[in-house]
Amino acid sequence: MLVWLAAAAVRHPDRPAWIHAGRRSSYRDSAERTARLAAGLARRLKPRSRVVLVMSNGPEFIEALWAIFWAGMVAVPVNRHLHPRELGYVAEHGEASMLIYDAATRDAVSAAVVGDRLQAVCAEGAEWRALEGEPSAGPAPVSPDDPAWLFYTSGTTGRPKGATLTHRNLVAMALNYYADVDPVAPGTVCLHAAPLSHGSGLYLLPAIGHGATNVISDSESFDPGRFLSLVREHAVTHAAFLVPTMLRRLTDAARAEGRALPTLRHITVGGSHLYEQDLADALEVFGPIVTQIYGQGEAPMTISAMQPGLLTARDAPDTNWRSCGRPFTGVEIRIGDGRDHGDGGIWVRGDVVMSGYWNDPEATAAALVEGWLATGGIGRLDSRGFLYLTDRAKDVIISGGSNIYPREVEEALLLHPAVREAIVVGVPDPDWGESVRAYVVLTQGAEVGESELIDHCRSLIASYKKPRSVRFMDELPKSANGKLLRKALKDLAAES
Repeated sequence: MLVWLAAAAVRHPDRPAWIHAGRRSSYRDSAERTARLAAGLARRLKPRSRVVLVMSNGPEFIEALWAIFWAGMVAVPVNRHLHPRELGYVAEHGEASMLIYDAATRDAVSAAVVGDRLQAVCAEGAEWRALEGEPSAGPAPVSPDDPAWLFYTSGTTGRPKGATLTHRNLVAMALNYYADVDPVAPGTVCLHAAPLSHGSGLYLLPAIGHGATNVISDSESFDPGRFLSLVREHAVTHAAFLVPTMLRRLTDAARAEGRALPTLRHITVGGSHLYEQDLADALEVFGPIVTQIYGQGEAPMTISAMQPGLLTARDAPDTNWRSCGRPFTGVEIRIGDGRDHGDGGIWVRGDVVMSGYWNDPEATAAALVEGWLATGGIGRLDSRGFLYLTDRAKDVIISGGSNIYPREVEEALLLHPAVREAIVVGVPDPDWGESVRAYVVLTQGAEVGESELIDHCRSLIASYKKPRSVRFMDELPKSANGKLLRKALKDLAAES
């Protein structure tokens, strides 16, 4: 994987590697700059050092990511909207040696509590250029099982876990993309509008591996109108990665414009549940170019895929419109112990499965059993090999494609002196799929309003995790032994 960018520069030296906000760079220039950055990293850090990337979408992110790979180090991309406390935890837990940031994330980095060993470098101006060094003959030598990317995912304990993705994992992921999603033919132009620190960044690997041009949206947040204009301006062929919320908004915007997009031939959607009607509307507007994938940080991008050509008739008795497709090439899926014929836990095995959780042997032992990964999802396989997700374990809330674990939000709420008890659940949201609702009981005599509690959470956790609504109750439902009954409040939320 380390040589992919260098190889693309040899095969397609003058082809644009990236385009962003009026700037562009050829594969030759991008590879040369990446090699110089890698030399600078090697001068400052030891092999296999962890480097945290907390950056906005932009070419600096791409070149920093590949410089880390080139130098034989481990990339730790994180959501740039993380709270400083969360950012500090990731840096400390990942035993990072360097943190690369930009102007948009400077304040969060300054406020993060990190150890003395962590170097912080701004990916702009003279400081960024000063990192560069004299490049070596080629990328650093690595083993296929060396870690390449720590993919931090939220955990049910309120602390994120670092899924350790090896070079083998990432190569398998990219090869599966070529085999089962799209071959990335010559002339491919990928548009990245989702965070490069998450799903869209993973799609850089197959794109760069086959020399695609990567257009990076210059919008701070997802803007469907801007997305459509970039498609037309740059003859975009591929929407690299969209969560279902983005697809729905893009479909509505394209329908309202009523203009054709003749170059667009592929849209990949994942990150949360894609509703049947949203898929139907997208196919009506864009044509049969939408592929739905099912994956997670522990098995990135590639557990199963539903390409448009696999869809049966929507009104047929055996319709598969609610399926998330068939397993990727080289990926095995079983339900429960493999003998179950109904719903059960979804287990996955293959070269895309992580090697374990960073510095967490207990969580690793629970998640990986004889090479099989417990995904945490509940589902079934039909006789044709299609996978259906019927539930999610551990009450995770998926809002706009991001995982939010209730306990993390509840712990933030309970730090407010007025809150005695709290339960957080997901409620349907027309824009984000789900949003966070908190049910709280106040301490006797305390008074606090909804907006104050929301602001309190915003001060402790990432803003996207905060409750969007708060309901005050005299008592929360409990079982006979005093256990809080989350399901009762989920049912109440669904009724309302």
